[in-house]
Amino acid sequence: MVVPGCSAPGLWVRGFGQCLGSLFTLFSKPLCSAAAAASQPLDAQRLAERLRAQKQQQKTKEPAPTNPVQRRVRELVRFTEQLQRVHPNVLAKALSRGIVHQDKELVVINKPYGLPVHGGPGVKLCISDVLPVLAKILHGPKAKPLHLCHRLDKETTGVMVLAWEKEVAHQVQELFRTRQVTKKYWAITVRVPVPEAGVVDIPIVEKEAQGQQHHHKMTLSPSYCMDDGKMVRVRSSRNAQLAVTQYQVLSSSLSAALLELQPITGIKHQLRVHMSFGLDCPILGDHKYSDWNRLAPQKLSAGILKKLGLQQSKARHLPLHLHACQLTLPALQPQKEELTLLCRPPRYFVNSLRRLGLKMPSRDHSADEEAAQPGAQ
Repeated sequence: MVVPGCSAPGLWVRGFGQCLGSLFTLFSKPLCSAAAAASQPLDAQRLAERLRAQKQQQKTKEPAPTNPVQRRVRELVRFTEQLQRVHPNVLAKALSRGIVHQDKELVVINKPYGLPVHGGPGVKLCISDVLPVLAKILHGPKAKPLHLCHRLDKETTGVMVLAWEKEVAHQVQELFRTRQVTKKYWAITVRVPVPEAGVVDIPIVEKEAQGQQHHHKMTLSPSYCMDDGKMVRVRSSRNAQLAVTQYQVLSSSLSAALLELQPITGIKHQLRVHMSFGLDCPILGDHKYSDWNRLAPQKLSAGILKKLGLQQSKARHLPLHLHACQLTLPALQPQKEELTLLCRPPRYFVNSLRRLGLKMPSRDHSADEEAAQPGAQ
C-alpha cells in the first residue's frame, strides 16, 4: 500500500496473515509534514479490506482450468457469488433480458440459478428487492412495483410469474393454492427410476436430521411399511402433508436420466424428496437430499464423474439440475384462453445432458448456444 509523501524512513507493516491465508508486506512511502497533516491514518478495518482485495486479485490471476466442464463450473460459482454483490439496477436489467412473456396483466421471467426469491439470513439481494426497478425498466419511471405470484427455490431455474396489479397476483396465487395451475419440471437424476413412469404418493414431513442438531430436512412419512414381507399400515405423523408427484423418463443412459416431473401438490422440496428418498434417484447437484444422514456434497459414481469431467472433490460446485420448464395458467378473465408458458433450460443443464448422453425432447430441441435465455446461467 503506497501512501503519498516525501522522503523519510520507510514504514513496514506486517499483519493479518493468519486471517487471509498468506502473509503480506506493506510498504508505505515516507510522510512529509504537510501530507501527514492532510492524510488520515489507515485503520485496521480498511487495511484488512484492501488485503482481501489483493488476495482476490491474485485468485483472478490463477490459470483457468483446461477442462471445459471444470471451467464452466467455475464460471457458474463466480456467477452465483456475483448475483449477491451486484447493484439492484444491474440485476433488474439482467432479469429484463430474460423475459419469457409480457402482457397487460403478467410478466414472466426465466429465473436464473442461485438467486433467492425472498430475503432472509445471509441474503443480500433477491428478486423481490428488484421488482420496483424491473417495473420501471419495463414501464417507465412512474411504474408501480411488480408483485410475486409464487416462488421457486434459490437453486431452481425456470418459469416465474409476476403480476402488475396486487389483485391479479392474489388471483394467480389462489390458482396455485387450489391446484389449478399445471407445472412441469425437468430434472437430471442420478440413476434411472424403476418403473420409468408413475406416481409417487407419499406424505412428507419436516424433521431434524439425525446427528445434526438444529438442522431440519423434509423427509418421507409413509402410510405403509413392510413387516415380515407383509404391507402394514403405520400411524402417520400429525405434521405430515399430502404430497403427490407424477414422473416420466424422457431419456436415459446407464447411470442417469432426464425426467419430466409434474407436482400435483406443492409441498416444500417435494420433488427433491420424492426423487431421492422415494425413487432412490436423487437430482444431480442436490447436496441436501442425496443422503439423509449426512450434510455433505453429493457422492457421484465414477462413471458420472468421468462423463462430466469432474473429480469428486469438486462435486460440491455442481448446481441443482432442476428446471421449471412449463407452466399453464387457466384464463384469468372471461373470453380469454389459458396461458401456456415455456422456458428453455440454462446452458449448464444442456451441457450436462450432452455429456451424460441424454437427449432433449424434440419440442424444445435447439442449438446449445441458444439453449439459455439471456441472463440465465
